[in-house]
Amino acid sequence: MTRSLALFVLASCLPLFTTEAARPNILILYGDDLGFGDLGCYNKESKIPTPNLDQLAQEGLRFTDGHSSSGICTPSRYALLTGRHHWRRFHGIVGPMGGSVFAPDDLTLPEMLRGKGYTTAAIGKWHLGWDWNAIKKATAQPQGTGRRKILGPEAYDWSQTIPDGPLAHGFESYFGDTVINFPPYAWIENDRLPRAPDVMMDTSKWKKIKEGNWECRPGPMISDWDPYQNIPTTTKRATEFIKLQGIKKRGPESKPWFLYFAFPSPHAPIIPNDQFDGTSKAGPYGDFVHETDHACGRILEELKASGQAENTLVIFTADNGPEKYAYARDQRYDHWSAKPLRGLKRDIYEGGHHVPFIIRWPGKTRPGQVSKALMSQIDLFATIAEIVGSELPADAAEDSHNQLPVLMGEVPESPIRNTHIHNTKVGHYAIRNHDWLLIEAKTGYVSGRNAQWESKHGYQPDKETAQLFNLKDDLGQRHNLIAKHPEKATKLRTLLKMIRARGHSAPRLLE
Repeated sequence: MTRSLALFVLASCLPLFTTEAARPNILILYGDDLGFGDLGCYNKESKIPTPNLDQLAQEGLRFTDGHSSSGICTPSRYALLTGRHHWRRFHGIVGPMGGSVFAPDDLTLPEMLRGKGYTTAAIGKWHLGWDWNAIKKATAQPQGTGRRKILGPEAYDWSQTIPDGPLAHGFESYFGDTVINFPPYAWIENDRLPRAPDVMMDTSKWKKIKEGNWECRPGPMISDWDPYQNIPTTTKRATEFIKLQGIKKRGPESKPWFLYFAFPSPHAPIIPNDQFDGTSKAGPYGDFVHETDHACGRILEELKASGQAENTLVIFTADNGPEKYAYARDQRYDHWSAKPLRGLKRDIYEGGHHVPFIIRWPGKTRPGQVSKALMSQIDLFATIAEIVGSELPADAAEDSHNQLPVLMGEVPESPIRNTHIHNTKVGHYAIRNHDWLLIEAKTGYVSGRNAQWESKHGYQPDKETAQLFNLKDDLGQRHNLIAKHPEKATKLRTLLKMIRARGHSAPRLLE
């Protein structure tokens, strides 16, 4: 079938997706600092049991070339929810008690879906900022000295609503703790705290950490806060939300729904609950991944029990690759979380942003399908817009590609997406075009080089000032070809400069 015929057939089917009865519910399950090689469906040698996500892959479509926008948390989440490369606006994360990264006129995925009649909810990690200054008292005085100055719980009026959070950007409801290792250490319900923090963070009150460090920033906390309750509590909220929507489906309040469920795991602090201790062969991190998989299973089980699984588009992916503890894990347990990739969280090598990416849409995605298509989380916006029949304005989702033909099992004559730009910090870019990837820097490491790991996995020192790889032949990025193919590097530099200057890359805006 030619591409033009395939698209014609696809177009003729679209009204089936956009009718009131057939519009799918949408569930995004978003991991945090999860490696491409942690799941069994991506790595047969993984030492971590992930039966629920492996089953999801068997029932749906598994991308082998799926990517987040960044190698760190906030930018990837922003890109997913806006369909825009984060580096067009910013590069870093929102710090403790930091402001929102959204502009007031940004069209977000939940806003678009609300416009099509969807109920929208966010549960779990937010890490996209709030206007905490709005509830800060005029008399607030920081504790400590120098760089350690921090505002205590008495500096805020916790009875007020907190502006510019999830409810200001398209979500009708929110429940979570915004960021597991940032203050305030308390639950947030919609746009307020049900209980006010009354002490400063004190990790000595918590059960002993199981791997690495707490990595928790100081700030206000409720005195009986227990970070180990994050996954159990948010998972329970997710199942309650799905069950309620199932009940509503049987009555006059029936509406399609969108749930964005963002895990705190396996991001540090690595704190699997006791029932998961020793259930993997990759240490506490592996146990934490197993607990994350178990939580996915509970949510998907409720989806089925409530009778909504057949009309729900489920997406599982992660914000970036695993944290630097992965080096010690590889040495101790012989489990490389990013296998077969080079690089970790923050890095612009593949391991920093090449992530698990699974989509199940019963009756639409073919069970057990594996796609080699280049897929970005940025593309979810335009793809979902096509599914629900939303025409996107020119100033929204500027980098999002409609990948619906790929979901439907079509194989276009030319790739829907052939270029992707990766970035974690200012002036540090990698550009992918078809099989070629240029790292426009002396190294793709941002977290730091681990010589012991490189030696174990056969990497050699490189003296070049930039790196060029052919990922088709060298997915592990061992062989720098820039000296052999300088013309390829020049072409990619020109393309990078053009896309950055142009302000958009979505096909609909290039026509």
